[in-house]
Amino acid sequence: MPRRAQAIKREIPPDAKYHNITVAKLVNKVMKRGKKRTAERIVYGALNLLEQQASKDPVTALEQAIKNATPMLEVKPRRVGGATYQVPVEVRPDRGLFLAINWLLKSTGARKGKSMAERLAAELFDALRGEGTTIKKREDTHKMAEANRAFAHYRW
Repeated sequence: MPRRAQAIKREIPPDAKYHNITVAKLVNKVMKRGKKRTAERIVYGALNLLEQQASKDPVTALEQAIKNATPMLEVKPRRVGGATYQVPVEVRPDRGLFLAINWLLKSTGARKGKSMAERLAAELFDALRGEGTTIKKREDTHKMAEANRAFAHYRW
């Protein structure tokens, strides 16, 4: 990342089926080795299963699940006088979305037994209800930030 100029964010085009940028970002994070068609099949299959389980629009269910998984605070290491402090900072919206999708996919990969679409749908449904591994990760991040609140004055 450049030190002087701000890095330019690329505009991601919305996905083909739902015309939604969040779905497109999820597809891009699921994709491995450039196999976008396979990633789309996984995500769209998961959204169909999520629609059946939650009995509501799949895109709104996905966005609500991601909103539930998005952290408000995180800790960043800050070196002051030979000591490294974990300083709590607020999470920017784009970073929060990135973290939520990352955590969802990590916990999806940790589940065993079923197809990737079924595991992703189950993890999204858990996040929609406010439970599961992803929500636990967010709560742990918040607890760590709260525990290190004494170092908040080191924020830069």
